[in-house]
Amino acid sequence: MDSQEELQASADYLRERGVGEVDVAIVLGTGLGGLVNEIDEVLAFNYSQIPHIPLATVEFHFGKLIYGELGGKRVLAWQGRFHYYEGYTMEQVVKPVRISKMLGAKALLISNAAGSLNPDIKKGALMCIEDHINLFPDSPLRGRNLDALGGRFPDMCEPYDVELSGAMFQVARSLDIPLYTGVYVGVPGPQLETRAEYRYLLTIGADAVGMSTVPEVIAAAHMNMPCAAVSVITDECNPEHLASFNIDEVIAIAKESEPLLTRLFSEFMNRLKV
Repeated sequence: MDSQEELQASADYLRERGVGEVDVAIVLGTGLGGLVNEIDEVLAFNYSQIPHIPLATVEFHFGKLIYGELGGKRVLAWQGRFHYYEGYTMEQVVKPVRISKMLGAKALLISNAAGSLNPDIKKGALMCIEDHINLFPDSPLRGRNLDALGGRFPDMCEPYDVELSGAMFQVARSLDIPLYTGVYVGVPGPQLETRAEYRYLLTIGADAVGMSTVPEVIAAAHMNMPCAAVSVITDECNPEHLASFNIDEVIAIAKESEPLLTRLFSEFMNRLKV
């Protein structure tokens, strides 16, 4: 079975079990799955139930798919993503985005946990991604093109939709939620960066660094699927004052910021027109 057939089988499985048309797909990052509590749930699936879907192996990625309504929109929320560092191929990493599109999703909303390289963006802050730098060694588009999804050479001049991001800022202002903007650099992981590598990332223009999101956004761009993404800053990566990485602290900060992100995304969905 090839990639297209696997995607179709996954989508068909969900349709046959009651998943109808989807307006917006949501991919929720490390420690940020609480938004699903705001969804008027219609159906829920463990990833293990869905054909050809990998298992989320990272702590606090619950591996659950929720179909329901949020802000009057029909949403498909992936509570837990797949990472390249888990050993998955790029095709596997982006399956949630592609399946969502095949089920009718007209837009993609992403959250992640990231480290700040910008001294003005502190732990606990939210950053709307305006652009990214791709340092992954592979692409989800490598190999035979899936013509049914998109063209061979997708344009990447605006991978993060200006209108969606602008609407996110309008919502943040109305809720009095500070929202920064910046460039996200995607790295393969799972190891953290050295001081020299952080200096390099600063030099090339990154404001935040993380191990996800970029593959999903590339897949979305390939399918002409508008996307907005918000990073929760969970650690600070100043190479001159670098502290040892503590995953428990990262998760704790993500959980502290989760109510803010949930308010932002919930109101964004209320106002979104699709």
